[in-house]
Amino acid sequence: MKILHTIAGGDVGGAERFFVDLAIAFHAAGHQTHAVMRPNGARQALLDEAHVGHTQAPFKRWLDFTTSRAIKSAVAHMQPDVILSWMGRASRATPKGDYARIARHGGYYNLKSFQGFDAHVCNTPDLVTYLTDGGFDPSSVHFIPNFATVDPRPALPRSMFDTPDDALLLLAMGRLHDAKAFDVTLDALAATPGAYLWIAGAGPLEADLKQQARDLGVASRVKWLRWRDDPGRLLRTADICVFPSRFEPFGNVIIAAWAHGTPVITANATGPQWLVRDGDDALLVPRDNAPAVAAAIARLRDDPQLAARLAVAGAARAQAEFSQSACVDRYVSLFTQVQEKRR
Repeated sequence: MKILHTIAGGDVGGAERFFVDLAIAFHAAGHQTHAVMRPNGARQALLDEAHVGHTQAPFKRWLDFTTSRAIKSAVAHMQPDVILSWMGRASRATPKGDYARIARHGGYYNLKSFQGFDAHVCNTPDLVTYLTDGGFDPSSVHFIPNFATVDPRPALPRSMFDTPDDALLLLAMGRLHDAKAFDVTLDALAATPGAYLWIAGAGPLEADLKQQARDLGVASRVKWLRWRDDPGRLLRTADICVFPSRFEPFGNVIIAAWAHGTPVITANATGPQWLVRDGDDALLVPRDNAPAVAAAIARLRDDPQLAARLAVAGAARAQAEFSQSACVDRYVSLFTQVQEKRR
C-alpha cells in the first residue's frame, strides 16, 4: 500500500514523535511511505536513517501556496492509496483527490479542519466521543491506540548527567507546557529528599521551571536533558517515570514506560484515567496535587516489590495491547476498508 503523510506539527511533541514511529513502522512492514512535513532536523534524521522519504513544506497559516504545491507534487509522484493527515493544519492543507483521506486525531482539535474526510482515527475512546458528539458519522470514526517503540539499547550511565548511582532517579518527559504539570513534579521532588529528577523535554516554560527549581532549592538535583531521541534508554535508567499531566488525551509516555519496564505515576487526566489500572500497572493520583505525587513516589521507593509488580504488569499490557505490529495491522485494515467503500 502507498501511504502519504501530511504533518505540520511543532518542533517537539508527542504527536510529532508518534508520526515518526508510525511512518517508520509502515515502511518496515513493506508499505511505500512518504511524508510532506514542516522542516525539522531531528525528525528528518530519524526518517532518513529508516529510509523513509520526505518532502519539506512550510505549512504556514496564511498565503501559503508552497505547501499545496508540495503536496500535489508528492501525490503526482507517488500516486498514494491513502493520505494520512496529522492534526488540523495539515488536514486543512490536504486536498481531495483519487485517494482516501484519513485524518489522525491525537487531541481535541477544531473539527472544522476535518470536514469531508473519508475516515478519522482517534487514539482514545474519549476522542471518538468528541468527534461523534461533534456531528461526525460514527461509522467513519475509529479508535486505534498508539504503540510504544522498544529501544533495544541499554540504560545510560547516570554519570552522564551528574547523578549518583544510589540516588532515587525520577524521569519526566514531554513538552514543557502547563498541560504537562512539570511544576507539580518539581514540587513533589522538593518533598522527596535525596531524589534526582531528569527532565527530557523543551518548551515555552523552560525558564519558569528552572526558576521554580531554584526557588525550591532543588536545582542541583534537577537535570535538564532537552528533547531527546532516546527516551527508551532514559526510561531504562530511571527508577520511576512521573507523568502528572493536567490535560492528556492519551499518554504516550505511559506506554513507553511500560514497554521499557519502568513503573509509572500519573494523574487522572482523561487519557491516563482511561489507560491505566490504578495499583495494577501504575499509580493514579489526583491532578494538580503535588503531595499526592510525592506520596506515590515514597510508596514506590519504600516498596520495591510493588514497583516491580507495576513494571511487570505494564510491560505485559504494552506487549498485548500496544505493540507496533498490532497497531500497523489495524491502520492497514482501516485503509483497506475505506478504499473498498470508495470503490
